[in-house]
Amino acid sequence: MKIRPLHDRIVVERLEEKEVKKGSIIIPDTAKEKPQEGKVLAVGNGKVGDNGKKIPLDVKAGDKILFGKYSGSEVKIDDKEYLIMREEDVLAVLA
Repeated sequence: MKIRPLHDRIVVERLEEKEVKKGSIIIPDTAKEKPQEGKVLAVGNGKVGDNGKKIPLDVKAGDKILFGKYSGSEVKIDDKEYLIMREEDVLAVLA
């Protein structure tokens, strides 16, 4: 990976949603919603608190996470799309 997030930001790769077919209806890719599940690829060093001490992140590289629908900023690196978001946008870590 050629990118290192700063402070409390993380780099996430969206996980592909499994295709579910009901009957013979086919939904085109343009009409599908983007998945809200991803894999953390890189994390920043942590947020600096009010007292000046660094607060480490709860998520780590390799974690599978759930995040909000409109969370983060999309970036394209080497023809691949990633999300850069703050740790506070993460809703849950999947076990």
